[in-house]
Amino acid sequence: MNKAELIAAIAEKADINKSKAAAALDTMIASVGGALRAGDKVTLVGFGTFSVVARGPRTGRNPRDGQKIKIAAKKVAKFKPGKKLADDVNGKGAKKKK
Repeated sequence: MNKAELIAAIAEKADINKSKAAAALDTMIASVGGALRAGDKVTLVGFGTFSVVARGPRTGRNPRDGQKIKIAAKKVAKFKPGKKLADDVNGKGAKKKK
């Protein structure tokens, strides 16, 4: 699913037009990005947690010539899925009781 398909799905399920769904999605993405830039975690219960981790400097290899190269330290975004999302992906979620 790409962004346009996600916007269409949000619009359909929330019974709103696509421009409002796009605005909502863009606002959510910007808000998560802003929180991560500020060093905060973003936890959506049942969905997962977005966080930032520091990746230290390391030595890598250039795939073209095999030479060693230095890779600088940087911060990277990390996502840890919540239990409900993990269960849904594995087909364990949304079972009906008899």
